[in-house]
Amino acid sequence: MSYLVLARKHRPRNFSEMVGQEHVVRALCNALQSQRLHHAYLFTGTRGVGKTTVSRILAKSLNCQGPDGQGDITATPCGVCQACRDIDSGRFVDYTELDAASNRGVEEVQSLLEQAVYKPVQGRFKVFMIDEVHMLTNTAFNAMLKTLEEPPEYLKFVLATTDPQKVPVTVLSRCLQFNLRPMAPETILEHLQRVLDAEQVACDTPSLRLLARAARGSMRDALSLTDQAIAFGAGALQEATVRQMLGSVDRSYVFRLIEALARGDGKTVVETSEALRLNGLSAASTLDEMSSVLQRMAVVQAVPDAPQDGDPDAADTARLAQRMPADETQLLYSMCLHGRAELGLAPDEYAALTMVLLRLLAFKPIAGAPADNNPRAEKKTLNDADRVAGATVSAAETQHMPVAASPTLGAAAAQSAPPAAVLPPGQVLHVLDQETPPASSETHADSGAGTIPTRAVAAQPGAVQVLAMPVLVQADSRAEALAGQLADSRLSPTEDGAFWHTTVQQLIRDEAIAALVRELALQSQLVARDTDQWLLRVERESLNQAGNRDRLGAALSAAGYSVRLAVEVGRVTDSPARRNAQAAAQRQLEAERTIFEAPFVQSIMRDFGATVVPGTIKAL
Repeated sequence: MSYLVLARKHRPRNFSEMVGQEHVVRALCNALQSQRLHHAYLFTGTRGVGKTTVSRILAKSLNCQGPDGQGDITATPCGVCQACRDIDSGRFVDYTELDAASNRGVEEVQSLLEQAVYKPVQGRFKVFMIDEVHMLTNTAFNAMLKTLEEPPEYLKFVLATTDPQKVPVTVLSRCLQFNLRPMAPETILEHLQRVLDAEQVACDTPSLRLLARAARGSMRDALSLTDQAIAFGAGALQEATVRQMLGSVDRSYVFRLIEALARGDGKTVVETSEALRLNGLSAASTLDEMSSVLQRMAVVQAVPDAPQDGDPDAADTARLAQRMPADETQLLYSMCLHGRAELGLAPDEYAALTMVLLRLLAFKPIAGAPADNNPRAEKKTLNDADRVAGATVSAAETQHMPVAASPTLGAAAAQSAPPAAVLPPGQVLHVLDQETPPASSETHADSGAGTIPTRAVAAQPGAVQVLAMPVLVQADSRAEALAGQLADSRLSPTEDGAFWHTTVQQLIRDEAIAALVRELALQSQLVARDTDQWLLRVERESLNQAGNRDRLGAALSAAGYSVRLAVEVGRVTDSPARRNAQAAAQRQLEAERTIFEAPFVQSIMRDFGATVVPGTIKAL
């Protein structure tokens, strides 16, 4: 007798055996019990979560005859009647499964729909199950729309897909949609335990936990991996053999890496990465395991009393969560996720793994290292020419020195100024007059935006040389730009400019002109007007076409101005387009001034250093 794989042998036969999809089971059971049955169902979800299984159980529920042959629609099919046994074995005449991945054309769908006109032969309902329905062509979808919308009362459609985004909305609107979720590792572990107990296969919990994590939410994948693990382990499941089969990384390596990163030990990181290479362990699996451990560490750091769900590594996770700061945990977690995608780009995945791990050390300050020997330490030393050994100005004297505060930065910037120095007793600080600084004492500092003059202190015997830097004021560049646009506008109002602007705007509102005729009106200047002739001036020769002039003259005649238009080419200083642009710039300037001068906006800019993103303010 041929061997039947676990995924088929232990396929659920009724709703009570379904695991991990309680929301779908509950809805279907309630509908069956109350007999409020829809004519079309759509089951979506990733591979191996039970879409086909739910379809077969639903078909049995609709056609179950009971052990005595007197049964009716039920949520608990008996499994022993002729209909239930035939559906389980795939021989039921009134239950048809169509694989849309290989039968995706309109001919196959039409052949299936031709059977819809015939009533059921054995059962109570005909059930058409179309798997991977998103693979059908557009013509095939269109062919089934009418039947799917109004099928005979004895026909039920069941559609299944792993990609509902590719199913037309005309089909989605005709179906009840149920999303089967990926299963949690704990749910898969419990089901595997029951299956292996029924199969009388020895196993340990760590090996099942590895299989449950490797399945990534798919029960079919978990059962297939279990079949492979039983063969690999000669009839038994042990953690070491399962880990070897999957290529999973022992968590001792992961804990060693995270601990080395926590204390900034680059040597241990490199040595551990090399050990992974020598043992042939997967670099991708290493990052996956590290991401899992770091996620649990972040939970422990945020919620110390969170339950660990029987995790055997909970003690090590809690210990590492105390050693690594929360911000570094988040940073390392993000680097592991992004580094996972970089492994395929590098010529050597282990070298890529080492670079991902060392990346955290590049941003991590080395504890206890002096500033002179630490290249990542912040440079806060002064130049030799500007330093005086042990000489600072006293805080009492600095209270009498004026402080210039930027109107943009506010008082918060003045409060955050570095502390002043304290002078030793007997030393006198002489500051030069700002209005008459000697040429020899003026120095300049390059700030990236120009040369900034600084005030120097007179160097006298026993005095301290101090450089006073002026406060930089950050201007509102956007408001200044708009103000500059208004100031530099080439609009020079003329006597007839307002009249022509009003006339053109009225023609546009009445939709009397469009396209090039509208452009001619907007870009032109009314130079002169007589009782029967108006003279316009434009800068672009392309607008001065006879057809445009005639259509604009006809529109003016319809508006009550029976005049003949003449157009010349020349410099334009007052046109409706220029007036519209100036008005728009003025509205934008007023809108931005309203925002920047709002007390609330000024408070958050002053207290929190907030800025208004340029271009996000729009005038209504």
